Amino acid sequence: MNKILVVNGPNINMLGIRELDKYGQTSYQELKDIIQNHAIDKFHIEIYQSNVEGEIVSKVHNIIEEDFEGLIINPGAYTHTSIAIRDALAILKIPVVEVHISDIKNREDFRQVNLIRDLCDFTLSGKGIDGYIEAIDYLYEKY
Repeated sequence: MNKILVVNGPNINMLGIRELDKYGQTSYQELKDIIQNHAIDKFHIEIYQSNVEGEIVSKVHNIIEEDFEGLIINPGAYTHTSIAIRDALAILKIPVVEVHISDIKNREDFRQVNLIRDLCDFTLSGKGIDGYIEAIDYLYEKY
């Protein structure tokens, strides 16, 4: 079975607590359960979250050594600021799907810069936690 990594960036671990109007009531643990349950017959899924940029970069680097065949990434605010995460993604030769729970195109001006979109095969933004489900389905259908 193919191995897929889901990487979540800063503050995603605070789902269900922070800005409920933008991110909804679902907790991070509930999100992980939803992802695992949806992928159970499709992929072996590993879910990772960090609030630290360098740890996310290292996890992306480990994708190569650990033979992952796809990446779903929600870099959170690092989408708009992290050249280091961008450079790490540029190394990959596997499909990458970018997910954002809120619609970043309709958010603050500083969120309009997206440093990773052009490195991703597909982007889902503003679909809530369903974006993760669509990302799994996209990878399953395409690859």
